[in-house]
Amino acid sequence: MIAQRIWSAFIRGEYDSAVFEAFKQVEVAVRDAGSFSAGDLGVSLMRKALHIDTGPLTDSTQEPGERQALSDLFAGAIGSYKNPHSHRNVPLTDPQEAAEMIILASHLLKIVDARNPKREAESEPA
Repeated sequence: MIAQRIWSAFIRGEYDSAVFEAFKQVEVAVRDAGSFSAGDLGVSLMRKALHIDTGPLTDSTQEPGERQALSDLFAGAIGSYKNPHSHRNVPLTDPQEAAEMIILASHLLKIVDARNPKREAESEPA
């Protein structure tokens, strides 16, 4: 899903736009998977979705410290890589650095997809 949205910008050297779009897709996927409202945004959305006790995307079989670490990873990634590009021009000129960020966004999307309760409900027999 990310590749379709960011490839053109990345090839044109618009690395900041490509990274922003990749992490926007993470935010959109988390909002959708957790059935949150359009007003749930950014770091606070990640904290709600992956809250160690009540988050719809948390894995309660994991140790509490690991659940907290994953919540921190999502919140940190959105806070570090999406939010700055949402609010101001942040120069990003290194294609390797941009690719690494995009790979992280792709990994986060894979986690969301695996934990999406909607996806699980769709795959259950009727």
